[in-house]
Amino acid sequence: MQLFYNPSLNEKSTEIKFDKTESKHIVKVLRKKEGDILYITNGKGLLFIGTIILANDNNCIVKIDDIQHKLKTWNYYLHVVIAPTKNMDRLEWFVEKATEIGIDEITPILCARSERKVLKNDRLEKIIESAMKQSLKFQLPKLNELQSLKTFINSNPKGQLFIAHCDETDRKSFKNELQKNEHLTILIGPEGDFTNEEIAFAIKNQFIPVTLGKSRLRTETAALAATLSVAFFNE
Repeated sequence: MQLFYNPSLNEKSTEIKFDKTESKHIVKVLRKKEGDILYITNGKGLLFIGTIILANDNNCIVKIDDIQHKLKTWNYYLHVVIAPTKNMDRLEWFVEKATEIGIDEITPILCARSERKVLKNDRLEKIIESAMKQSLKFQLPKLNELQSLKTFINSNPKGQLFIAHCDETDRKSFKNELQKNEHLTILIGPEGDFTNEEIAFAIKNQFIPVTLGKSRLRTETAALAATLSVAFFNE
């Protein structure tokens, strides 16, 4: 199955008109023609099965024949809160792989030691969309705007709350603290790690300090390790 994405679709939709860019890709690149079947998701758990009724590379139109509800393939809610890396390639790699594995929400945060102070979400959104389609998922992870660590913690996130850091203090094993089928949030700091003040503030607000293992990991590696740990634990 080759999956397409269009967020405007809903259960009342009867047809879809692709924009010029997507139409050109469908007709010119993929060589789809009238009568061919397309599979489209709105990223909200719906699969739309439709037939091409106009194979025009400027305006490809598909008639919706069937709509199916698709449940998540993972039974938990994972929210990774991560300080963006100075090298954007590394953050892009994380969001792509995490989407393929299974993640629900990503929030970039600004910390005291953050090397990247500005973040544009446009490219990250496209990478997430592409990874969702490639991995045949029907739920698009939510990508939030960059915000300060303090602002995020003060937003009262719910479920199990964790902060992964490298400071040699009392930390629990992340995998030993996990509970099945839970809503969980994990904070991943910048390359220089969270400051002692940031760690203390998180702990004061009910975040459990955890370690992801004995190795010192890069930001994006730590975030992916946490994502994989939750996925394996819930199998």
